[in-house]
Amino acid sequence: MTGKSSKLRTGREAIHAISEAERAVIGKCLLRHESTAPVRFKVAKNGNERNLELDHPNPVVGHALRMNAFGSADPEFCAGMLGQLMKANQTAEGVDEGGLNFMVSIVNGMQPRDQVEAMLAAQMAAVHVSAMNFAHRLERANTSYEQDSSERAFTKLTRTFTTQMEALKRYRSRGEQKVTNVSVSDGGQAIVGDVTRAARENLQDKATTLTPATNVVPLTGAEGGSVEREERAVAAGGRR
Repeated sequence: MTGKSSKLRTGREAIHAISEAERAVIGKCLLRHESTAPVRFKVAKNGNERNLELDHPNPVVGHALRMNAFGSADPEFCAGMLGQLMKANQTAEGVDEGGLNFMVSIVNGMQPRDQVEAMLAAQMAAVHVSAMNFAHRLERANTSYEQDSSERAFTKLTRTFTTQMEALKRYRSRGEQKVTNVSVSDGGQAIVGDVTRAARENLQDKATTLTPATNVVPLTGAEGGSVEREERAVAAGGRR
C-alpha cells in the first residue's frame, strides 16, 4: 500500500505544471540568492573543546564573507561581534550552531555598511530572538503571573525592536529630510515641489524657498482669470 501511494505521489508531481505565479516566485528567490552571499559557521569538536569555524570550502572567501556580513574590514571587530553572538546562543551543551547561524543571517540580511550598523543589526537580532522566546513562554503560561510577566517582556522587546528599526533608518538617512511645499500666489497658480528644509530663522523671514517646480497646477483666480493664459505664460516662462 505504501509503495502504491508513493507511485501516485510521484505521478502527480510529474504532471504538475508550474504556474506563472510560481515562476515569478522562483525568479525572485534566485535574485535574492545571487544578491546576498550567505555566511555560515560550524562547531568543530577537538577532544573536549569546541571551536567555531567558517563553513566554506575556501577560507579566503569565507573570511571575506564574514567581514562583509559585519560591514567592516577590521578582523578584531568581526571576531568580537561573532564572539558576542556566540555568547547569545550559548547553552548547557555548548554553542547552538543553528541559532548562531540564524542571528548571523539576520545581520547579513540587513547588509550593514559600517560598524555602527553592524552593532545595531546584532542587537536587533538578539531582541527578536528574545521576543520570540517570550512569545513561546506566553503561549505555554499556566498561571496569571507567568502570563503577565511574559506579556510585559514580550511587549517591551517588540517596542524596542521597533525603536531600533527607526534608529537604523535615521542613521542611514543621516538626518537629511525633504518636505513638499505648496505655494499659491494671488493669481491662482499652485506650485508643488520638493524643497530642502532651511534654517528656522530663514523660514521666519521668508515664506518659502523653492527649487524649480516639478508640477505646475493652474487654477482660476478669484477674479475669473483665464486658465489658458496661465498655462501659456508658464510654458513660455514669461510674466503676466
